[in-house]
Amino acid sequence: MDASAERANIGLIGAIVAVATIGGLLFGYDSGAVNGTQPGLTHAFALDSAGLGFTVGSLLIGCFIGAFFAGTLADRLGRRNVMRVSAVLFLIGALAQGLVADHTLFVIARIIGGMAVGAASVLSPAYISEVAPANIRGRMTTVQQIMIISGLTAAFFANYYLAAAAARPGVAGDVPSLNPLWLGIEAWRWMYLMQSIPAVIFLVALYFIPESPRYLVAKGRNEEALSVLTRLFGTTQGALKLAEIQGSFSKDHKPRLADVLAPTGGFLGIRSIVWAGLLLAVFQQLVGINVIFYYGATLWQAAGFTENDSLIINIISGSISIVACFVTVALVDKIGRKPLLLIGSAGMAVTLFIMVYAFSTGTIEGETLVLPGSMGKVAVAAALAYSALFNISWGPVMWVMLGEMFPNQLRGSALAVCGFAQWFANYLIAQSFPVMLAGLGLATSYSFYAICAAISFFLVQKFIHETKGKELEAMEG
Repeated sequence: MDASAERANIGLIGAIVAVATIGGLLFGYDSGAVNGTQPGLTHAFALDSAGLGFTVGSLLIGCFIGAFFAGTLADRLGRRNVMRVSAVLFLIGALAQGLVADHTLFVIARIIGGMAVGAASVLSPAYISEVAPANIRGRMTTVQQIMIISGLTAAFFANYYLAAAAARPGVAGDVPSLNPLWLGIEAWRWMYLMQSIPAVIFLVALYFIPESPRYLVAKGRNEEALSVLTRLFGTTQGALKLAEIQGSFSKDHKPRLADVLAPTGGFLGIRSIVWAGLLLAVFQQLVGINVIFYYGATLWQAAGFTENDSLIINIISGSISIVACFVTVALVDKIGRKPLLLIGSAGMAVTLFIMVYAFSTGTIEGETLVLPGSMGKVAVAAALAYSALFNISWGPVMWVMLGEMFPNQLRGSALAVCGFAQWFANYLIAQSFPVMLAGLGLATSYSFYAICAAISFFLVQKFIHETKGKELEAMEG
């Protein structure tokens, strides 16, 4: 362990990580809550498959807007202040999604919630990277993914128990999520309203952690930066770190969006390090993970499972994914980021092709895909293994790398561009899946995700460079 890490105030760093990653919890909950609400959405707003895809995907419109503006606003207003704004948006989005009766207002509420998700997704890992010592930075940032999966799993649990509480045993054709629960409000709406509790906690907690010292230096607030660095690393190391941070910023201008452009050309005029970030951001979505996150219940019902079975499978998947993230915590600062990405790409390609095979053996009965013999169990086992592999690798490691791989001068701007690309790819996957499912079937849809996973292996090998153990001030662009 290096000297700065030995002197680090681990208690304060841990508190900062705990608060910052509540945004990840909300990110996960907001993404997962929709999983059990789709019968309610379809019934309440009379949606067809395309309309359902748009309604689900409308969150992601807000996400890529929020991610883009959060990155640039964080360079102007500060990481902590923009996270406060996101906490308020989380609260507004949760309450409105749970209460409004008009479809247009619901979509607007979902976009507002998405802006909060997008902002939290890029700012939490960046903020953690900017306060954590290099040798534990990967582990600290990986907590973000643990909280995202915890939020998803919490949403799955909430969906399951809210539906169970609203169920009417013995009623033929009962769809529990459509039944009224407390205050006469349908169970599917309570699945959104529950998010308001952690949103309030997030907003209040953000008033008890300091601003990023690297942001303070960028704004010329060196005394405040030194105070934060002293609290984090002690008097001597804090002063040394301040000098290092000051040296990493341009002397002729403050951070700006144009910093992502290459001064001497580059492909399409963009820096190669930004292209590497874009590769990570987009391929994390092209492997199809969010199809399981957003459409897990629909996916497994299409494979022949009941609504209740599908919700239980989601809970199991979320629990396995949390365990997988703890594997990443143990390995990311030891074996590095790139090996984990390569393991994940290879493993996801294999498990996705197994799912493709299982789905290809099915037959359509009415509107339901029926898998023969044990193929349903094979598909579930492959999906659970796929989720675990994603959460050992691309799930947390992409956010770790986006938070740390860029030089201080262009971190906010590069996060704006890469965050926008990540969430736009997410939107396209979520928007296209219901249509692909209806028109092409599960096997063909998942063949696309499997091929993308295989391609990602070779792209990581060629274009991604290891960042393990490097100080942020040593990152090159």
